[in-house]
Amino acid sequence: MFKRIFDLDAHKTTIGRELQAGLTTFAAMAYILAVNPLILKDAGMPQGALVTVTAITAAFSTILMALMTNYPLALAPGMGINTYFTYSVCIGAGIPWQSALGFVFINGAVFLLISVTGIREKIVNSIPLNLKLAITCGVGLFIAFIGLKNAGIIVANKATFVSQGDFSAPPVALALFGIALAAVLVTRKIPGAIILSILGVTLIGIFIPDGTGSHVTVWPHSIFSLPASPEPVMLKLNFNYVIAHFAKALPIMLTLLIVDMFDNIGTLIGVTKRAGLMKPDGTLPKVGRALISDSIAAIVSSLSGTSTVVSYIESASGVEAGGRTGLTAITTALLFLGALFFSPLILAIPTAATAPALVIVGVFMMQSVIEIDMSEFSIAAPVVITILAIPLTFSVAEGLGLGLISAAILNLVQGEGKKLSSVTYIIAGVFFLELFKFWPFNN
Repeated sequence: MFKRIFDLDAHKTTIGRELQAGLTTFAAMAYILAVNPLILKDAGMPQGALVTVTAITAAFSTILMALMTNYPLALAPGMGINTYFTYSVCIGAGIPWQSALGFVFINGAVFLLISVTGIREKIVNSIPLNLKLAITCGVGLFIAFIGLKNAGIIVANKATFVSQGDFSAPPVALALFGIALAAVLVTRKIPGAIILSILGVTLIGIFIPDGTGSHVTVWPHSIFSLPASPEPVMLKLNFNYVIAHFAKALPIMLTLLIVDMFDNIGTLIGVTKRAGLMKPDGTLPKVGRALISDSIAAIVSSLSGTSTVVSYIESASGVEAGGRTGLTAITTALLFLGALFFSPLILAIPTAATAPALVIVGVFMMQSVIEIDMSEFSIAAPVVITILAIPLTFSVAEGLGLGLISAAILNLVQGEGKKLSSVTYIIAGVFFLELFKFWPFNN
């Protein structure tokens, strides 16, 4: 039945490999169960209910994507979007979280409208193939950078922006060991290399002091827990602020729309390219269904009581573990639901165990750079800008925007404007307005 529903034979995969890949994806992104509630509680939202809502929306959205596209893509409330929701919209602009959820609903409704009409699909197809490859590489650097940062291997520095962390600190040293272990297992082509490295470092961490009187892996006091009620945040959205202050609400909603849309598009391109789902000409089968499903997911996230659900770049870890179909995503979704009852055990997995997986996945994704022909400067410059800007701006959307702007300018000044479609120039223009804070995006 699974082989038929998910077309496993055509994708040259097995049930066991898909289940293993789903577990790998979940292990890489389980942190969202703790981090999303921590961020949104600063907006005045109840943390306990947010844990439940985060798991439910992640599971629903991921299952929806799997059934509509058969892609190994997992979704959850987006990092970055939740920060903007809390600190820019709720705290910075003084907007109640209930009204901010109304913004998320409108955002999702607009997404759905332009997805059903095919506008979003045209946007995806308008991005040049070389920039699509650059997005994959940039996302690879981004996810590796996140892994290094989370592990403390690189840290902030006022003089040099980033610098080497304290390698003698036990959690950092264990993370470095985890990278080496994962790399050796991958090189030796050991099945389940990434998930084995996560489990191995987690077990070793039980016996390694973290330097603060505890251990790198803290064994939970209990394994089982009952989920909190989602009632305090579910269906609490309203549109009061939009109705009363439309002029002020418009730029905030436009910013949410642009960042969310292009973060999703960038992740979709990067992960599916690595999974071998993209056609040689750069087009993506079922992209329309993928965009409709994430639009519905955005609407559901507002109704459930959390910031916008997006596609997760950590899905790439499951792809590298062999995931090729929606069965990988279904597995991840079921684990999110299971985590509601075993959250103490899931949250016991330390960063030192998951960070190495992100670094290894980043290496895999960067391998796509060999497919880019950079013999012409007009191609090389936008590609390099995109690859560098995605991790350095900490945003897939902004990195893509800078790459598109540079590509548009270089093609125009060379008198080769017809190499890019009119849609590409429109998108580049929108990014120019947003990045340089011109009205109506300036908030």
